Amino acid sequence: MHFQSTILILPGLGDSGPQHWQSIWQKEYNFIRIEQKDWETPKCTDWINSINTEIKKHNPAEVILVAHSLACTTVAYWAQKFNIKIKGALLVAPSDTEADSYPTGTNGFTPVPLIKLPFKTITVISTNDFYVTTARAEQFATVWGSEIVNIGDAGHINAASALGQWEQGLHLLKKLDN
Repeated sequence: MHFQSTILILPGLGDSGPQHWQSIWQKEYNFIRIEQKDWETPKCTDWINSINTEIKKHNPAEVILVAHSLACTTVAYWAQKFNIKIKGALLVAPSDTEADSYPTGTNGFTPVPLIKLPFKTITVISTNDFYVTTARAEQFATVWGSEIVNIGDAGHINAASALGQWEQGLHLLKKLDN
């Protein structure tokens, strides 16, 4: 599969390890990972500034963000602050930073921005994600203006979900790349 856009990988809390589909994609397709200063106790302002710094290195009209978990919320905060039109974003397993199940230690990621994102998005959700209810994930996606893709029981759509290269996700990314 070939991608014509600049693809930026945005891992969530704790980063994405080598068995995570984001890391597999990065290695296979030479996508660019946006590195964060602090993966364990992040500050939202730091994360959105890291995104903006990387996007400014490229033509925004050709950038697609691939966000997982907390990075989905980060993309919404970034869009709210900078309002830059990019080509699109694949938002996978958005976590609910306002839920009791959400890990402590993050700063500035609440409330989850409920705004229409100024670019095309696809939000991928699972029916048994520990970090967000299906109803809440659908609420985020709807307000963000996303196409919603529910992939069933896939947990947090991370390395523990054992998706490997995650072909379905690549096809969704390709939809944004066209």
